[in-house]
Amino acid sequence: MIIDFNKLNEITMPCMNNGTGEMTVRMYNDEKYRIVPTAIHPGGSIGLHTQNSGDDMNYILSGTGKAVCDGAEEELSAGVMHICPKGSEHTIINTGNDDLVMLTIVVAK
Repeated sequence: MIIDFNKLNEITMPCMNNGTGEMTVRMYNDEKYRIVPTAIHPGGSIGLHTQNSGDDMNYILSGTGKAVCDGAEEELSAGVMHICPKGSEHTIINTGNDDLVMLTIVVAK
């Protein structure tokens, strides 16, 4: 299977899950997978939420940020992957001056 993200519409999402600021995404979503190249813009965050659909894996491509999963804080930078297990509560915050760019993959369980 090939997914050409260049052919998917870019979507701007303000205040995702009651977070702050904006992020842009190109989203592939079916019954098995959610694959989302994401840019959280400076000052933006994904609000605190429970991860219900499956383990949420976020590979950081560029920028800096912070993830909080079940109260534990983790620093994010290029080359790091944050994994939030299904059923956990988490947020991701852009702490830098540039976009926090990541590839998010969720496999339905």
